[in-house]
Amino acid sequence: MFIKIRRDTLIILLLAFILIVCGRLITYVAFASSSEVSDGVPISGIIVKGNDIVSVDTIRYNVMQSGLRDGSIIYGDILHTSKRDVSLRDAIQTAQEFAMDSTVPGTSLQPIKAADVQVDRHTGIVTVTVIEDFSSIRLDNST
Repeated sequence: MFIKIRRDTLIILLLAFILIVCGRLITYVAFASSSEVSDGVPISGIIVKGNDIVSVDTIRYNVMQSGLRDGSIIYGDILHTSKRDVSLRDAIQTAQEFAMDSTVPGTSLQPIKAADVQVDRHTGIVTVTVIEDFSSIRLDNST
């Protein structure tokens, strides 16, 4: 009924088991404590706030032209797009400029006077906050 195992064999098997468990535990702790994401963070969406007249789709389309679109991945301070690698800071500045160039659909009016683009580096969500000011727009009635 009983299997005869020598004492030294039992000690070797016990030490091997302890080493395997400790190795797995150390690997888990090292992974759990690392804050670095080796695969990068993909851009997951664009949220637009503060617009009244300019459509959300127009602003989103213009911001996507800066590289902040689905399929782009953030590696630290670098934005990797399908065509090139860009500094994340440069992509954000370009996105702000492109958001300010958004027009009212069907016209050439550009009521957006300020735009702020924020990128969450943990979730990949891009938040665009715009300020529309119609008081400074010249409207010409030339028909």
